[in-house]
Amino acid sequence: MSAFFAEFLGTAIVLIFGGGVVANVVLEQTKGNNSGWIVITFGWAVGVFTGVLISAPYSGAHLNPAITIALVIAHKFSVSLLPGYILAQISGAMFGSFLVWLAYKKHFDATKDTNSKLAIFCTAPNIRSYWHNALTETIGTFVLTIAVLYMATPEVGLGSLNALPVALVVLGLGLSLGGPTGYAINPARDFGPRLMHFILPISNKRNSDWSYAWVPIIGPIAGACLASLLFLFLS
Repeated sequence: MSAFFAEFLGTAIVLIFGGGVVANVVLEQTKGNNSGWIVITFGWAVGVFTGVLISAPYSGAHLNPAITIALVIAHKFSVSLLPGYILAQISGAMFGSFLVWLAYKKHFDATKDTNSKLAIFCTAPNIRSYWHNALTETIGTFVLTIAVLYMATPEVGLGSLNALPVALVVLGLGLSLGGPTGYAINPARDFGPRLMHFILPISNKRNSDWSYAWVPIIGPIAGACLASLLFLFLS
């Protein structure tokens, strides 16, 4: 498996689990309707575990443009591979969210709440305050990135044995810092599915909230850059 396809597949797996668990909780007439935040955070964590486990031997399992950028800054990854990795991650996130829509198509049709449909694809804050929302994403991604940097091997990224530790970090972040913004902590995870929401013929859908879309891009990248600079300082 090529490194780029591994990033595509791993990120798609993350979104199948993550978008799928949100769909199960928020869409009408599902088995898991209204089962709550704990279910959502565990679903995302298992998605990260599975995605990292599958892709780590081939690509280092970045699965997140912010992590790839941080690894480049920390001299753990080649900058020449950065564009290809980010493209693979965004494409994988798009494909994973597309499969979630296919799986839950009848429940999308049965659901009237347009915000719930959007929530399956991308994040939104409960209290909209753009710069504070960006700060929340920065803090969350800083914690994720500093953890990953101390796990990552030189010139690659994560190994298969890191799948569970990284998943537990993501679970903890969802439970502790996920409340304000829904913890995107990954630009590809938010932008790719948001683009799919815009493209797909979803019944009775709202706009894709592009005015907020910069927050889960800038916030995570800022947090990742700060974490990598701290890592270099402490090394």
